[in-house]
Amino acid sequence: MSVFAARRQRFLEALGQGVAILPTRPHAVRSHDVEHPYRFDSDFWYLTGFGEPDAVAVFVPGRAEGSFILFVSPRDPEREVWTGRRAGVEGAVARFGADEAHSIEDLDKVLPDLIRGQQRVWFPWGRDAAWDQRVRSWVDTLRGKARMGITPPSEMVDPLPILHEMRLFKEAAEIGLMRRAADIAAEAHLSAMRAAAPGAHEYQLQATLEYVFRLRGSQGPSYHPICGSGANACILHYNENDAVLRDGDLVLIDAGCEVEGYASDITRAFPVNGKFSPAQRAAYDVVLAAQHAAIARCVPGIAFDDVHGAALDVLVEGLVDLGILAGDPAELKATGAFRPYYMHRTSHWLGLDVHDVGSYRQGGASRTLKPGMVLTVEPGLYLAAGTPGLDARWHDIGIRIEDDILVTETGPDNLTAGVTTDPDAIEAWMAAGPEPALSLR
Repeated sequence: MSVFAARRQRFLEALGQGVAILPTRPHAVRSHDVEHPYRFDSDFWYLTGFGEPDAVAVFVPGRAEGSFILFVSPRDPEREVWTGRRAGVEGAVARFGADEAHSIEDLDKVLPDLIRGQQRVWFPWGRDAAWDQRVRSWVDTLRGKARMGITPPSEMVDPLPILHEMRLFKEAAEIGLMRRAADIAAEAHLSAMRAAAPGAHEYQLQATLEYVFRLRGSQGPSYHPICGSGANACILHYNENDAVLRDGDLVLIDAGCEVEGYASDITRAFPVNGKFSPAQRAAYDVVLAAQHAAIARCVPGIAFDDVHGAALDVLVEGLVDLGILAGDPAELKATGAFRPYYMHRTSHWLGLDVHDVGSYRQGGASRTLKPGMVLTVEPGLYLAAGTPGLDARWHDIGIRIEDDILVTETGPDNLTAGVTTDPDAIEAWMAAGPEPALSLR
């Protein structure tokens, strides 16, 4: 818990004054009375390490009685038989380092006294209308007592820009968890490659991925896995995963897992039958060259947008070399002629969230990469049948190659290098045939 305590201290120093209020997320209903498996709010977890629902963290810089207060569900032995163990008020202090803890049932009674006399209330406004109204009601209650000499807060400020800037730069402990998530996801992708065969279904690849995720200790997927074959590989966020794998098609798998909340995010494209066709190989080589160029730019001092620019340069030149586009590459970039085949950006931040927090621009310009940042690099080409002017030999070739890159003082560190991107190595790996049942080692 010392890691969380150190983060809280930095957060309190950045706040300077006032009271910060951070609720975690509630359970989400799947259907009727069935809930989705609970996943904590990333901001709340980052500062507390507390993973239960129905909790609120309060931070009061300089408070004599202690700056970190937790409101949690109290112990209820009868209820815990049905829904699982709780830390309770006592556990919030003993196990999670709170200076003070209360039952969540006392929130409306205790919170007004905590913000009384404070100039500023820090709260993530705009994320939940009900919570916005609740916090404002506490402030309004104090304003109604102004004649009694009670001073209500006069400023309402969002703390998330401060918190998200902290989260953007990964600590050693976070990097260790992300390496573990990357290693598990890499093994899962390799297993899925060997599980692919004509006549199998996309959902069987998904099952292979999720089996390895849980077998190796991950809490599960960090997002719904994409297993798209043939034309489905040209749908960026395809999620049905129910088609039959056909001989001669490519399959695109975009899947990652979570380890203690930290995500991995990997995409690979490979032939269902284990052998790239000439057209598939030509398009794949373009995307791979674009990825190599982009990863090489993941170094301190380079603008975030330059990573995308490096990939785009190679992709547009490759589209010309393939005969899919015609003309000057610079002009084709300027006019957006590539967009029918490459319609997304090359990178996003990665961490506790798959599309992690942190600004991409500062002072109106693309922000500069620094050590400790982790970003994906994922160029692609999507050559969908029906695209005007696209020759039939390219139809339904969808390729994306994605790795997770840690920026370090000495250059890019590819966390997901454990699953090959080399097309010859992919073919050799798949040629070895289906893996036996994975052992419970």
